[in-house]
Amino acid sequence: MLSNPLIAAERKEERHHFMMKLLGGITLLLAIAVAFYIYIPLPRTISEPWKLMVLDATFRGVVMMGDVAHSLGLSHRVYVINSAIVNFESLVPITNQKIQIEDILFDGVHVRVYQPPGKDGKLRRSVMFIHGGGWALGAPKLGSYDSLCRQMAADLDAVVVTVDYRKAPDVHFPVQYDECVRAAKQFLRPEVLEKYSVDPERVAVCGDSAGGNLAAAVAQRTGTDNTTTVKFKLQVLVYPVLQALDFNTASYQQNHNVPILYRRLMARFWLEYLGADLDLVHSLIINNHTAQDQNLMSLIHSKLDWTTLLPKQLIKNYKPVFPVIGSPGILKDIPALLDARAAPLLAEDKVLRMVPRAYIMTGEHDVLRDDGMMYARRLELAGVSVTNEHYEDGFHGCVSFAFWPCYFSVGIRAVHNYITWLDEHL
Repeated sequence: MLSNPLIAAERKEERHHFMMKLLGGITLLLAIAVAFYIYIPLPRTISEPWKLMVLDATFRGVVMMGDVAHSLGLSHRVYVINSAIVNFESLVPITNQKIQIEDILFDGVHVRVYQPPGKDGKLRRSVMFIHGGGWALGAPKLGSYDSLCRQMAADLDAVVVTVDYRKAPDVHFPVQYDECVRAAKQFLRPEVLEKYSVDPERVAVCGDSAGGNLAAAVAQRTGTDNTTTVKFKLQVLVYPVLQALDFNTASYQQNHNVPILYRRLMARFWLEYLGADLDLVHSLIINNHTAQDQNLMSLIHSKLDWTTLLPKQLIKNYKPVFPVIGSPGILKDIPALLDARAAPLLAEDKVLRMVPRAYIMTGEHDVLRDDGMMYARRLELAGVSVTNEHYEDGFHGCVSFAFWPCYFSVGIRAVHNYITWLDEHL
């Protein structure tokens, strides 16, 4: 018969083995759960898919936190998401520290001016940059946007102005548009350009995503404004969002579940921007708001018919989606959906003929791919010179991921290429 100490030791050993197995099982289950949450099927041609999965899982978690906080009445979802973005962007180290910065107001609008060091009396070229983030998110004076503006200022030896427009949900359309127009008109005044030693013949406007939307709209406004004597020479639109009448273009259908900009999220951004009811998201993503009305169909076919404006290899087997019976009252409740100031793709040809030469960047794995490509084609048909730089491995937001600690090869290439284009043409 075993002594009590031996029995106790064996039982202790058994408990230890049991606890180790239990811990191993729990660890395995957690690992499976985390892997299940992180893993999403992605196109094999997308840039660095596993890195993108981790990034997307983080962003989805933040969006989920925002939704929970909003539903509990603790905070608006946008504030929660923006707080997380600001915290992340604060981790990005400041680059090109010799660039001089000045925070100032242009006609009451907050802007930051970046200037290369040293003045030798010569006039410099300039870029006005408008940040993206669905008209609601983004920290233009921090992290990746700050690094991007510093890099443009350094590489181009240019004065760069970034517009810190107010965002949703504090304000809605047309406030963001109006503030960008006011800042642009103020900057383009001859005395302001002279103050910053900027050549009035060499000024560009640039923006990414929702900033691309605003940059395109600003280019249209200044191009047709007879009171503005100085005009933009170039416009650079980085995966711009340009319309909200068709959420079933070929790229929306192909990429509706590809990170980081899902179709549902884009619809939410639009509704937030226009100050509309977010419960309309589902109606928008199935195109209920553009049910087949003769006048509306005529507008769509003349301005954003992707079946004729896109190359055939992009259309593939996708078909237009326009319900016979939908919710036409949505357009009456949200008239800005038909306003070219909010949706620059809806501009008349006579307006497009007045805008500057364009560089439009698009990504194959982006719901907004076709917005940019349709606009490029419409500009070409209007007689405007266009460079459409398309990235087969590109996804939405990649330009923001060209800097440490979260960088992608496609983002680094994209930033390099569009700055090179500016260097050659501005």
